[in-house]
Amino acid sequence: MIPRGTGGDFVRTHGIPRRLEDAVAVARDGQTRPIDLGRASYRAWAGGDEQSYFANIGSAGMSGAIAKRANETSKALGGKVSYLWATVTVFARWRNDDVLVTIDGERREGRMHDVVVANGRFFGGGMMICPEAEPDDGLFDVLLIGDLTKRDLLVTLPKTYRGRHLPHPKAELLRGAVVEVDAPQPLPVELDGEQPGTTPVRFEVDPKALLLRVPG
Repeated sequence: MIPRGTGGDFVRTHGIPRRLEDAVAVARDGQTRPIDLGRASYRAWAGGDEQSYFANIGSAGMSGAIAKRANETSKALGGKVSYLWATVTVFARWRNDDVLVTIDGERREGRMHDVVVANGRFFGGGMMICPEAEPDDGLFDVLLIGDLTKRDLLVTLPKTYRGRHLPHPKAELLRGAVVEVDAPQPLPVELDGEQPGTTPVRFEVDPKALLLRVPG
């Protein structure tokens, strides 16, 4: 893995350095670790059903709009600032809707900002959104982010960079291998920082499908 993306979140979980020469050294001399992949089936923007893989985090809801906003703005100040500004900007205008989530057959329904389906621990340019996610355990960490107020965001957002935002009264963390998300109004789907389509979406774990070189 040679990290070249905006947020650098995938490599944080695995300790892969962002400096080019150091990343090349890990790719050449590091240990091989088998990790899970996520497979997402969703509604494409152009219509019709499509399927894509993701290695780090998939989501449905506000985070898709945040990633789109970050990708459309200047990255001159770095990934962390880009995603932080996009988060504040999108949150101010976002309107929640009822969301139906099924995790290995267990149902949750209610007004939600986001459904985060995590194979890795970080997203959004350094937010440790699911601090205990393990990318090789055959399960997603699924974080349901409920109906937050602006005050909730201001208090909680700084804690996410240290992984200290959980537990939270408006969030629930579950684990499972198959996650389905649907809503009356289509929600944007995000896969490793890209926005390929909308809900309805089904996330599935493909256990130990990828061999990754990590620091020894």
